[in-house]
Amino acid sequence: MAKVTLGGKEVNTSGNLPEVNQTAPDFKLVKTDLSEVSLSDYKGKNIILNIFPSIDTNTCAMSVREFNEKATALDNTVVLCISRDLPFAQARFCGAEGIKNAIPLSNFRDESFGKNYGVTLIDSAMKGLNSRSVVVVNKEGKVSYTELVPEIANEPDYEKALAAVK
Repeated sequence: MAKVTLGGKEVNTSGNLPEVNQTAPDFKLVKTDLSEVSLSDYKGKNIILNIFPSIDTNTCAMSVREFNEKATALDNTVVLCISRDLPFAQARFCGAEGIKNAIPLSNFRDESFGKNYGVTLIDSAMKGLNSRSVVVVNKEGKVSYTELVPEIANEPDYEKALAAVK
């Protein structure tokens, strides 16, 4: 279990992020068309997992915009934006914002993603949502970078995540 804060108040997660050099746990997540996708579908690519509570908050929305913009310059890299939001909300946001380079995915159907990546918030008013985190997976499927953002209301360190891909 890891500890983060929300507005300065301590919040616990269900576990810890995968360790650097560990094989990234596979998952099944839901795309905006309600089909499922897994980590193995992106085999051979660098993968940035932008994990957050809800697309309908300012900081979460900003992280999707930032990674969408910065991802265009990265070769053989995909950005997966993962929240517990319903795919309909993700599609609405991405359509309205013109998000083309970041792929919205939902873990609303299956709790195993949150458990396997240690990101499920287990207390507070946000219990059940994902903690703000970034995990970078290299072309070989190994974790090359992780960040559990200490204050949920803060943005992740985009430059460190992007540097882990370069």
